[in-house]
Amino acid sequence: MLLVSLCMQAQQKREFRGAWIQCVNGQFKGVGTEVMQRTLTYQLNELQKDGCNAIIFQVRPECDALYESAIEPWSYYLTGEQGSRPYPYWDPLQWMIEQCHKRGMELHAWINPYRAKTKVAHLNARNHVVVQHPEWTFQYDGLILLNPALRQCRDYICDVVRDIVTRYDVDGLHIDDYFYPYPTPGLAIPDDTQYRANNYGIADRGDWRRFNVNLFIEQLYKTVHEAKPWVKVGISPFGIYRNQRSDPNGSRTNGLQNYDDLYADILLWDREGWMDYCVPQLYWEIGHKAADYDELIHWWNDNLKNTDLYIGEDVERTVKHQDLQNRSRHQLAAKMNLHRNLPRVKGTVLWYAKAAVDNVGNYGTSLRTNYWRIPAMQPAMKHIDRKAPKKPRRVKRFDVDGQRVIFWTAPKGDDWKNKAVLYGIYRFDKRERVSIDDNSHLVTLTPDTFYELPASEPGNCVYVVTALDRMQNESKGVKVKIK
Repeated sequence: MLLVSLCMQAQQKREFRGAWIQCVNGQFKGVGTEVMQRTLTYQLNELQKDGCNAIIFQVRPECDALYESAIEPWSYYLTGEQGSRPYPYWDPLQWMIEQCHKRGMELHAWINPYRAKTKVAHLNARNHVVVQHPEWTFQYDGLILLNPALRQCRDYICDVVRDIVTRYDVDGLHIDDYFYPYPTPGLAIPDDTQYRANNYGIADRGDWRRFNVNLFIEQLYKTVHEAKPWVKVGISPFGIYRNQRSDPNGSRTNGLQNYDDLYADILLWDREGWMDYCVPQLYWEIGHKAADYDELIHWWNDNLKNTDLYIGEDVERTVKHQDLQNRSRHQLAAKMNLHRNLPRVKGTVLWYAKAAVDNVGNYGTSLRTNYWRIPAMQPAMKHIDRKAPKKPRRVKRFDVDGQRVIFWTAPKGDDWKNKAVLYGIYRFDKRERVSIDDNSHLVTLTPDTFYELPASEPGNCVYVVTALDRMQNESKGVKVKIK
C-alpha cells in the first residue's frame, strides 16, 4: 500500500504518456475502412481513459504508406495489396491526426526508414522503390533494405519525411530501432562494393557503417525542423547501447548492442542534438539475467544528457513477471516507482497499445485509476520554444438549455510560437488555494474553446482556464467562479 500511495502522490504535471499502434503485425490488413476505423476509435477511447496523451502510429512499414502519397504506394498492411487504394476511400494518417487532436492527444507519425520489404511474401507495386531502384537495396535474411551507405537512399527517405511533415499536421516524426539489420549468425551484410567505392577514408567497417547512419540521422533532423520547427523528432533504439565487456562505460548487461551490432551511435546523436526525444526499448523485466530492467533504466538516466528520455515498456512482459519484493503482484508498481524517482525519465511509451487496451494484467485499469489518472501536459522542449502564449480572453460561464458551460475566446497569436492549440481546465474548491503549479487540480486538456461543467458539479468552486501553444508552453490562468 505504501508504494501505491507514493505513486498516487507523485503525479507529474508534464509527462509523455504514449502508446505505439503498429500495422506491421497485420491487425489492419484487408479489414476495410469501417472495421479499421471502429477498431482505432475503440483503442483511442480506451487509451484516453487510461491517461494517454500521445499516439505513435505506424504509417510507413516497408517503403509504403498508410496515407495518400505521390512518392510511395499504398501499404500492403492496409489493403492487403500494395498500391491498392482503401475502399471506401480514406486517409488513415489524416483521420488519426483529427481523432487524436480532438481528444487532446499528440499524433507522432512512425516510419521505418530503411526497411523496403518484410519477410511476408507479397507483390510490390510498380511504383515501389524496390521495383524502381533495385540498385539502392540489398537483401538480408529474407528482408530487403535500403542501403544506408548510399546518399540516394538518405535523400529518398528524407523526401518522404518532408512530404509527411509538410502536408500533415503531425506533432512528431518517429523512427524505431531498425538501422542496419539485426545480425544473423554467419550472414554478412553485403556492402563490400559500397565500402570500396566510398569509405571516406574510414579504415574500420563498423565505424564506416555508423558514419553512414549518422549522416542520415543528422539529415533527418534538419529535414523535419526546416519543414516545421515544432515537429518533434523521436528515436526508439534497442534497449542496450553497449555492454561493459565492449565499453567500460556500458551497462552491466550481456546482449545485442546498438553501437556494435546495429551501428547506431545513440549517445552521439544525443550530444549533437539530432533528436528531441529518445525511447529506449526496455522490454525486459527487473531481474533479467542478461538485460536487467533496473540496470538499464539507470544507465539511460545517467548517460542521456540532452535529449528527453521516455521509456519503452512491454505491457505483457511487465504483468507476466512477479515483483521481486512482493511475489503477490507483477512488476508495474516497481517500474513506475523507478520512473517517478529517476530525474531524467520524462515519460513512457507502451508496447503495444492493444495490450493496454485489452487490460492485460489490469495494466490499463492501473493507469486510469492510479498512475495516469490525472491529465498531464507534454514535457517542455525549451530548445524549440520556451515562450508561453497569452492567456484566454473573455472567460465566462453561461447556462445553455440548463447546461452550465464555460466559454472563452482564444488569445491573440499569429504564428506557431504564440498561437493556442489546447486549453487546460483546473478546478478548485472555494476554500482551496488556487495554483496551477502542479496538475493535482487539472481536470482536462481540450482543443475546444468551451467546457461543459459536469451535471454533478455542486458549485461554490473556482475554475481556471489556461492556454497552451504547439510545444504546450502554458499561459497564465483566468479564473471563473461557479456559485
